[in-house]
Amino acid sequence: MTELTHGSISGHLIHMSLFIGASMLVQTLYYLVDLSCVAGLGKHALAGVSAAGNVMFIVMALTQVLGVSTVTLIAHAVGRKDQHTAHVVFNQSLVLAALCTAGTVMAGYALTGVYMRALGADAGTVTAGKTYLCWCIAGMALQFAIVAMGAALRGIGIVQPTTLVQVTTLALNSLLAPVLIAGWGTGYPLGVAGSALASTVSIKLGTGLLALYFVHLETSVWFDRTLWWPHLAT
Repeated sequence: MTELTHGSISGHLIHMSLFIGASMLVQTLYYLVDLSCVAGLGKHALAGVSAAGNVMFIVMALTQVLGVSTVTLIAHAVGRKDQHTAHVVFNQSLVLAALCTAGTVMAGYALTGVYMRALGADAGTVTAGKTYLCWCIAGMALQFAIVAMGAALRGIGIVQPTTLVQVTTLALNSLLAPVLIAGWGTGYPLGVAGSALASTVSIKLGTGLLALYFVHLETSVWFDRTLWWPHLAT
């Protein structure tokens, strides 16, 4: 835990905002990497991924509802030295993240066809967009878990681990994308599906790395299965 009740307020704000801004930039770059990599597949692939990518921004907006709530409640609890409440809020945020993840997956697969037919200008664009979403929905849904864990760390004054994990996953996405899309080194090009799969694999790795951080390094708040039943008041 980082002590934020002493020292320069502006210094604390600048330090945290730099890492938070970098994290938001990395989230956007996932999409931009996908777009740049599929550009060579033709206009239908590019248009399909562009239309499908709007879903990613919708999910990102929804994750911020969970993230801002989590960081606010945990920061307030830490500020008044109430570690128990901070611990409860963290675990309840994981419950909400799990529910949001499940809801995103179910709604995503149920509405993918409707969404792309509404936005796609032709059959090729619709097909490319549906392919991208089908392979990327799981990764998008996991953003809720990443945001919940990252918000908990920000609430206790720690911002570096989340940023480092996201930068690592972005680098992995950038490396995997050409391999999976064009089949570099494998001889099995996956096209649009490869672009989405690269993002999903990278996000899954990021989720796992953050979870390992909480299991092995974080002592202020931690995973507690006894608190994984919804507390409606919280």
